[in-house]
Amino acid sequence: MVSDQEVRLTAEEEFAEFVGARERVLQRSAWMLTGDWALAEDLVQTALARCWLRWEKITRRDDPEIYVRRAMLNTWLTWRRRRWRAETATAELPDSPAPGDMASEVATRQVVRQLMDSLTDRQRIVLVLRVVDDLSQAQVAQILNCPIGTVKSTMSQALVRLRDDSRLAELMERKIK
Repeated sequence: MVSDQEVRLTAEEEFAEFVGARERVLQRSAWMLTGDWALAEDLVQTALARCWLRWEKITRRDDPEIYVRRAMLNTWLTWRRRRWRAETATAELPDSPAPGDMASEVATRQVVRQLMDSLTDRQRIVLVLRVVDDLSQAQVAQILNCPIGTVKSTMSQALVRLRDDSRLAELMERKIK
């Protein structure tokens, strides 16, 4: 018979292994959602802390990654609903772009951020999960707890919105040159 302490150590080891293997991927997804690396790290840490409390239960009945991603997305949506975000948006950045190739990279990142910000929260989530994280439609549907058809239509709407945005066409032209 296995003691509670032995089971706890096993759960701790499983959790540490999961975090070690998936943390960077989760942070990349969180960055695509938040647009801020520090906020992305906070988002991942908050989601992992919430999941740790139920880790044994999560690993028994669900795919842990699906559960962690769902916790991460729910946390992000909660943060987005807050009225005050401690930052005020400005029309111009306070710093000038770096010279040379770095300026082009900074400009590209700004356009990508603006394009992501033009999407609805749900469109952004589906786009990040499908394109950035390369999850299947079924996995995205499971994370969002919705039908696969909703994932398909949301992805389609997001792509139409991006294709119709002139900033994307300008960005693509700059990259081709």
